[in-house]
Amino acid sequence: MSEEQPLLKLEGVTKNFGAIQALRGIDMHISRGEVVALLGDNGAGKSTLVKIISGGLQPSSGKMSFEGQERHFASPSEAKAAGIETVYQDLSLCTNADVVANFFMGREITRRVLGVPILQEREMEEVVAKAMADAGTRIPSLRTNVEHLSGGQRQAIELNRFVHWGGKLVLLDEPFAALGVEQTRRGLEMIRRVADRGIGVVVITHIMAQAFQVADRIVVIRQGTVAGDLKTSETNPDQVIDLITGATLSRAGKDRGGSN
Repeated sequence: MSEEQPLLKLEGVTKNFGAIQALRGIDMHISRGEVVALLGDNGAGKSTLVKIISGGLQPSSGKMSFEGQERHFASPSEAKAAGIETVYQDLSLCTNADVVANFFMGREITRRVLGVPILQEREMEEVVAKAMADAGTRIPSLRTNVEHLSGGQRQAIELNRFVHWGGKLVLLDEPFAALGVEQTRRGLEMIRRVADRGIGVVVITHIMAQAFQVADRIVVIRQGTVAGDLKTSETNPDQVIDLITGATLSRAGKDRGGSN
């Protein structure tokens, strides 16, 4: 990972829903080519934070910088245009279209013949085949409708599409919740390949083993604040669980009480 300016930087980000304070001053950063696992209990604020980064929600206060510039994304489409994509476990593919059609959705290659735009099917298929091969993704036929593919294959299509079209930061919200063991293994390998291409990756997961397998850093959110920001190589599951549950704070309070 580079020591250069972070790809994404959040400073004092808060979010209020009426009297409820979902985020209470989030400070964190993500570098190019880095995988950050975002962990926390239900209701900790993880999904709210991801929606703010991806333009789905507006922060109540604070500052977000992307590629060194302060940004205020008014919608997910604005964030997407800047190179930020969110991949949810239910994905956003058109299941009654084939792999090539999904890959090029809205970006089809055409040539005009007598003024009529004609799809360049072979050229598009060659582009998709190369993108899939470069990512190590195997799909028997690129002309298979997505509805006939496994969850892991569908996820691979979405990630490969994102990388191919110039994505810079991808947010994965519980990406393996519906996948089997082998599909999850391949998905984790793909995340590392995506990061190796200089793309920042944020993974929300409730499975500790996945976080330790794939992430460079683990950021723990608890009650709307950053409870811990740790290098994966310098921590362990027990320490992370303590941060998620607040056990570290509880023990510290007991220690102080016992010394009086």
